[in-house]
Amino acid sequence: MEMISLINENRDNPHELERIYRKEPEAFKASLPNAREQHPDSQVLAVWYERLHFKETVHQEKASLLSKDFLSMGVLAILAGIVTRVMLHFVEKQFIAPMNLAFGILPLMAAYFVYKNPPKKGVLYILGALFLVSGVYLNLLPLEHTDSIILAYMHLPIFLWTLAGLAFTGNDYRKGSTRLAYLKFNGEFGILYAIMAISGMLLTALTMQLFRFVGLDIAEFYMKNVVAFGAAALSIVAVYLVSRNLKLAKNIAPYIAKIFSPLVLVTLLAYLITVMWVGKNPFLDRDFLLAFNGILLSVLAVTIFSITESGADENKSLSDYINVALIVLALLIDSVALSAIVFRLSSYGITPNRLAVLGINLLIWAHLLWIMISYGRFLRNQTGPSAVQAAITKYLPVYGIWAAMVTFVFPLLF
Repeated sequence: MEMISLINENRDNPHELERIYRKEPEAFKASLPNAREQHPDSQVLAVWYERLHFKETVHQEKASLLSKDFLSMGVLAILAGIVTRVMLHFVEKQFIAPMNLAFGILPLMAAYFVYKNPPKKGVLYILGALFLVSGVYLNLLPLEHTDSIILAYMHLPIFLWTLAGLAFTGNDYRKGSTRLAYLKFNGEFGILYAIMAISGMLLTALTMQLFRFVGLDIAEFYMKNVVAFGAAALSIVAVYLVSRNLKLAKNIAPYIAKIFSPLVLVTLLAYLITVMWVGKNPFLDRDFLLAFNGILLSVLAVTIFSITESGADENKSLSDYINVALIVLALLIDSVALSAIVFRLSSYGITPNRLAVLGINLLIWAHLLWIMISYGRFLRNQTGPSAVQAAITKYLPVYGIWAAMVTFVFPLLF
């Protein structure tokens, strides 16, 4: 009764009500309905009532949705695990290519996206047809380790990742904001999956050690049946958790981007200085050229991750200048790599590998140049950060198209 009287006495004093609430929130919340009944015309008490009880309504609505989403996630996760385990059996028997394992995960991730954000029938039919054609085409390729087929295996997951992006964006696939959301999703998904995978590895080590104590070695059985199943199922679980706006991944992703960007910049500078010191030559050393391209892809991934996690803040920060430095370094690396590839093509002739590497380096070079120009305009206050993000998102389909060409055309040409 004392709390009710206190609320009524200060019903027209919002500052004092806030102080009372912070001092005894539970008692305040319990007494507020009675106080409001005595003064039903008080707008201040009405606002307080909505503030304290609105979350309960939202929670109940979410709970009903959670059961449907959780059930769908569970079914798809189990299906992903079963499909992956069955495919692994046929891979071990050398009946199908190992790259078929991608079809145990990416199409089911796309299915969850479609469930969460149902697209028009046209988009749905295109998705289904492209996944089906990709699976059939992959298994029509001979099980040979020729350059063109290996390239197809390497580029197929990129193409399937693009299809998953189409499922994620749904009817808004042309909007830069939804493409940016897909990139952010990938960053948060990777972080969350890594955390859960580390926990799974610890559980695996503990389980196998416990069985060793009783004289049983279950390593082979456990890896084939439990780990393979769990790794595939875990991807769907991670998709579900990220789509539920799990705060862990969303809160940690920007910090990881801010920490890794300067570390990558310093490491890259040290590496390039060392390369020049020891006299490595990408024009003559094929393995070093491949390593150079690996560095380029890593820098591109880190830069995109950092930019997408920076948000829409108009204020410039140290991270922006670090990103520009990374882009400039990546452009220098790509220019050297392109020169080396052209040199090898003119000296040793055309091969599928050289042509594929030339194509992806040209695409990355053009993309990096576009991002750098956009970033320069942003730093000169000519545009906002959205222009930089647009330079990233608008170019994404180009990678998917190139991956499709290498996957479907190269094996036919070579």
